[in-house]
Amino acid sequence: MLNILVLFMLFLKRETIAQTNSEVLKLKLLKSEIIKMDSLLFDVAFNQCDAGAFKKIIADDVEFYDDRSGLNISKANEIKSLEAKCARPEKLTRKLNSCVIDKLGDFGAVQVGEHTFYSNGIPEGTGKFIHIWERKENEWKLKRIVSYEHRPYKK
Repeated sequence: MLNILVLFMLFLKRETIAQTNSEVLKLKLLKSEIIKMDSLLFDVAFNQCDAGAFKKIIADDVEFYDDRSGLNISKANEIKSLEAKCARPEKLTRKLNSCVIDKLGDFGAVQVGEHTFYSNGIPEGTGKFIHIWERKENEWKLKRIVSYEHRPYKK
């Protein structure tokens, strides 16, 4: 009887390890997908002023909460805001400082991070953000944005 119990416990331990390894791999894949989306959103759409890429990334029913301007629920207004930023004489860019990413069940992912904004290559300010990403079929859409704690850049 003791041998059967030991074998059963070893089997359960092996199944738990296999399940844990699978979850770790899934989370690693999720993180790399969200980092790729962050890069498309900022390195391509924001930094290079690619409104077409921006339109593809943000959801039609986007909600953008900002500590400076309040709530925007218009995708068209978000696109206009990007175009206005790109029309300015100075080149405004953003660099990701850090972020953490986790899954939101079958819905998608949450990304919480901090970034620095630059004007003509000179750091101007930092901000924190929360992005809620939704996976629809095989596409990621930025559904909710919370942008807060904007501060002047400190060396």
